[in-house]
Amino acid sequence: MKKIYVIICLLGLTLSALLNQACNPDLLDTVNPNKLTTKEFWRTEKDAQLGVNACYAIFYRLGSWHRYLHWRFDLLSDEGYSMSPMVQTGEWTKFIYSDYNHDNNQTVIWREAYRGIFRANQVLTYVPGIEIADAKKKDAYLGQAYFHRAYNYFHLAVLWEEVPLVTELQNPGDQPQQVTLPEIWGQVEKDLLEASNLLPEEWTGAEKGRITKGAAKALLARAYMQQHLWEKAKEQLYWLVEGEGKKYYGLVDNYKHNFSHLTENNIESVFEIQFSDALNGGESDDKGATNGHQRSIIFGLSGIGFRDGLARPWLVDEYKKERTIDGKLDPRLRVSLLYKDVATDFPDEETGKFYGKTWAEGKWGNDVYYRKYSRDDFRTTEDRHSQLNFRVIRYADVLLMYAECLNELGNTEDAYTYVNRVRARAQMRPLQEAYPEIGNDKQKFLSRLQTERVLELNGECVRWFDIKRWELYNTPEGLAALIARDPDYKNFVVGVSHRQPLPSNEVANNPNMKQLDGY
Repeated sequence: MKKIYVIICLLGLTLSALLNQACNPDLLDTVNPNKLTTKEFWRTEKDAQLGVNACYAIFYRLGSWHRYLHWRFDLLSDEGYSMSPMVQTGEWTKFIYSDYNHDNNQTVIWREAYRGIFRANQVLTYVPGIEIADAKKKDAYLGQAYFHRAYNYFHLAVLWEEVPLVTELQNPGDQPQQVTLPEIWGQVEKDLLEASNLLPEEWTGAEKGRITKGAAKALLARAYMQQHLWEKAKEQLYWLVEGEGKKYYGLVDNYKHNFSHLTENNIESVFEIQFSDALNGGESDDKGATNGHQRSIIFGLSGIGFRDGLARPWLVDEYKKERTIDGKLDPRLRVSLLYKDVATDFPDEETGKFYGKTWAEGKWGNDVYYRKYSRDDFRTTEDRHSQLNFRVIRYADVLLMYAECLNELGNTEDAYTYVNRVRARAQMRPLQEAYPEIGNDKQKFLSRLQTERVLELNGECVRWFDIKRWELYNTPEGLAALIARDPDYKNFVVGVSHRQPLPSNEVANNPNMKQLDGY
């Protein structure tokens, strides 16, 4: 008995000692030897550079340009539609929302946008306290972070509109306040004005492809235009079109060179995502993670890619309504779209084989596919690691935006100049000659400009912005025209479908958020 008592006492003392250790808060504050803490990391210029690079890394995530932004912006518009076998994924491009938490192209886009905002907030919080000898380099780090934060909020604004605004570092338990769309646009404006003041006008050497002053101004103009702030938008675009930045930009001679891996970061590039097929890992932040994109395969021809996203046939018809100066079809057609008669329509330029197959061999029928960012001219199949840089903003878009601003401000006569520059590259007659009935009629000019933007920019993820800016769905006639081009718009509910529902998990977990009206 005495022996057992001694053993129990010893066990009790040992347990007491262990409990005292377990309750010691110092033991909870341990350092992971494999990771740097925040205090250890944000100290040097190299840390600042790595922090900025982490912002760019968001581009290579599924919810960004690696996959789903292509899907949302092209297939939500009247240009394209989804043939995805994943029912909910396809429904989201048809304005049918049965699951607000569906991961593909819903919560995944939301998550990556806020991940990007968090990373930008880190740079903006810590880099000002780092000593960097070259003040211009420090400005550039901060300018890039301001741009990235604004860019992520731009996407949140055009997809959801009323979202939480987070401009400071958050803790896991924080519940940020949902704000109005004007407040989101206000933050985008503030950040891009800062970015345009801090960013260099150009990058050279290995740094070429990073965000520039021109990119910030062009994106800010887009944001202003979505709010119909035409004078402010024109002011930003002027720098690129007629001001000091004009020397950096122009139109390449060959339209196709905007979508080739052999002619990247050319004079027409204003903002371009840098992709590569050098690493074929999965989507992550690891060193071996993919730095390519999946657009080429998800929009790929049947048997070559997934055939998940197709183009609407009306695009082909629109190209064929007007001939070039020498009586040929618009050369942009063969670069933009793949369809049954493309080899017949362009016999001098097409071999009749795509990915090494004839149209009949591929059994592609009457489908119309996006050709931009496909690799049919140098591959026989597609994979998940396309190396083709994605041109988010081209100078042709800048010229057309500038023309739109001039027209909206009552200067239709001068607006012709900038549309004609874009048309001239495609060997199309000046707009005044081709459509003299337009004259200086503001509405007629806008109507034609809407078509000009489709012919130049289809498949480049801008059509949804255009549809929202022009509010084409807000009149019975406008909605009917959308339905005629894209039957999916039969599901469009005016006053509701111009924005998608917030992820319901976010709303349920944050009392400072409420679901959008109509959902």
